[in-house]
Amino acid sequence: MSDLSRLRDLSVIVTGGASGIGRACVDRLLAEGWRVVAADRDGAALERFAGIDPAELMTAVLDVTDEVAVERLMARIDASFAPLAGVVNCAGTGRDVPFLDSTAQLFRDLYELNVIGSFLVSQAAVRRMRTRRIGSVVNIASVSGLAGNVGRSAYGASKGALVTLTKVMAVELAEFGIRVNAIAPGPIETPLIAELHTPAVRAQWDRTIPMGRYGTPDEVAGVAAFLLDPDHASYVTGQTIAVDGGFMAGGVISRDG
Repeated sequence: MSDLSRLRDLSVIVTGGASGIGRACVDRLLAEGWRVVAADRDGAALERFAGIDPAELMTAVLDVTDEVAVERLMARIDASFAPLAGVVNCAGTGRDVPFLDSTAQLFRDLYELNVIGSFLVSQAAVRRMRTRRIGSVVNIASVSGLAGNVGRSAYGASKGALVTLTKVMAVELAEFGIRVNAIAPGPIETPLIAELHTPAVRAQWDRTIPMGRYGTPDEVAGVAAFLLDPDHASYVTGQTIAVDGGFMAGGVISRDG
């Protein structure tokens, strides 16, 4: 872990920070000494953070696709909270729709939130971080952006775009001392997964994951914290790390002996 006194002078914004992986990232980063901005479009969910020292945690209702609102929040963070040194783009959504049933509007909706929202938040943050020559961006992608998972044409394409955006950002921003990486979670026990995964889907995932289980939000948050750490991950950029229980490594697997 980095020197806590150093991290307490810097802040990280976590979008989608009110639940699931985003909430786990907020909790982990606070525990590791960062000052954190939890941004989410669900204001009621953000109220669950009540009681945390406002000097350590700022909450903000934010639609990441609203360019003006994003810029306004970034200015507020720098002016009245703490200099930004990190971004975790967790805000996103998914749909499980067969290719032939997918619509152009579904593609537009998922790209708008999963790709353009991450782009807008990252760009506004980086414009500030580059003057300090320190910063790290972590994009939450998905194994569905790395593999052809059934029913994920729109969702997988959006997450694949985020993986490519991560690489381009890493190459272009290295000269400013800013690192950019992505995490590709497999199935993680989040409210979104609870909504999307039927018992049959869960059984299928369990059969194809070598570790034989779903992951937890905190297991993803631990990797995000590592990638944000200015000491531990100082030479890591442009990477996509799968947190998937071995799913991407597997081919034909069997537990039948």
